Amino acid sequence: MIRTPAKHCRNCGTALVYRVPDDGDTRERGVCPACDTIHYENPNNVVGTIPVMGDRVLLCKRNIEPRWGKWTLPAGFMELGESVSEGAARETVEEAGANFEIGELFAVMSVVRVGQVHLFYRAQLINEDFAPGHETIEARMFTEEEIPWDEIAFRTVREALRLFFEDRRKGHFGRIHTVDIV
Repeated sequence: MIRTPAKHCRNCGTALVYRVPDDGDTRERGVCPACDTIHYENPNNVVGTIPVMGDRVLLCKRNIEPRWGKWTLPAGFMELGESVSEGAARETVEEAGANFEIGELFAVMSVVRVGQVHLFYRAQLINEDFAPGHETIEARMFTEEEIPWDEIAFRTVREALRLFFEDRRKGHFGRIHTVDIV
């Protein structure tokens, strides 16, 4: 499911040739034979939050594919021109309409097979007034025991929740979790 490689130069439109560039690089890249532009293909960043109030966490039921009707943390693709935390905050507002204070970075997850890096921040909800956007059917609070684990949309969300509740049981959030999802 990794993205299809670029076929044409974004500068001049010439068909790309895939080879190791002559600049000392060690990886095969799309290189334009006309203007010598090297086209780097890098992972997309998915940013979001783990919004909590008391012993409950906020989840959003997806109104879009993939995984329509499944539960997820508020998260989505980072946009150009925003920081990681700004993207996570924007996604939380767009998907849940939540009022919150963003906290510390909690987890960084590499999802190599789809070319993504998922970054989750802890967030403290200010109240339970939600106004979900068009990508969300419902925004709802769950205790750990109430979470519909079999209905969680993505493995990264399941892992972030598992790590969150594990840290909470230990009574401390100190380190940033790094996870490779293979």
